[in-house]
Amino acid sequence: MATLRDIRRRITSVEKTQQITSAMRMVAAAKLRRAQDAIIAARPYAAQMYATLEEIGRRAQEAEHPLLEQREQRRSLEVVVVTSDRGLCGAFNANAIKRAEALLKEREPRFESVSLGLVGRKAVDYFRRRRASQITDTWSDLGTVEYRHAAEIAEHVSKRFTSGEVDEVLLVYNEFVSALNQMPRDIVALPLVPEQMEEDAEEAAIPFDIEPDAETVYSVLIPNALEFNIYRVLLESQAGEHAARMTAMESATRNTEELISSLTLQFNRARQAAITKELVEIVTGAQALE
Repeated sequence: MATLRDIRRRITSVEKTQQITSAMRMVAAAKLRRAQDAIIAARPYAAQMYATLEEIGRRAQEAEHPLLEQREQRRSLEVVVVTSDRGLCGAFNANAIKRAEALLKEREPRFESVSLGLVGRKAVDYFRRRRASQITDTWSDLGTVEYRHAAEIAEHVSKRFTSGEVDEVLLVYNEFVSALNQMPRDIVALPLVPEQMEEDAEEAAIPFDIEPDAETVYSVLIPNALEFNIYRVLLESQAGEHAARMTAMESATRNTEELISSLTLQFNRARQAAITKELVEIVTGAQALE
């Protein structure tokens, strides 16, 4: 049976843990606000960029670009898995990795070769122990997401796609839905396929010229679209990580409160039992002296 000293030590230890989880929750909440603002600002820009690409492609169907190439036979696949560098964020990383594993299991029989690009230390640690031979490049310890990180990843996948090393590139990540919900998703990064946008009849009738020409515009816009799409994915993952960590630390803080309450009750009962025992011994000793 635990002594009073042992219970007191456990209470002190849990109280220190509570201070840590509470502080981590507040830090995650502050970071979430900034990350949420960033992703909300990025989404309309990404949507408009893809709408512009779709509009140019519809008006100038003869225009071509290497990153738009639709290959009939897709023999090689690269999956870029985006996770966080740190843990203590619930099932956030596990969900992304689980989605990637399910995708690999489904796609591997259809491709001659499958490779992996890994973003975040958690993905690197997981796949390095299981699929080390399939890893082509890794990016970890990114800290706060910056555009240059997306540019590095975009350069890697675009070189492999244009050289013919891979025929398709998929991104697996957690999409930020709300502070309580992060949805694992996978999207096709390459070949770049602008989303089909509904066009108003009056807008379709408005003529416009593309200067200097569609292919020149494509040469600038398409690489930027790929980079920004990856940047948006990194921002989604970053916001989801902070939200998941805030939720996990809030739950941990509540658990410590319940544990402290339980240990305090156990401590009081043990102390009461010890006092009662001492009183019984005193009374018994007094009676014996009589």
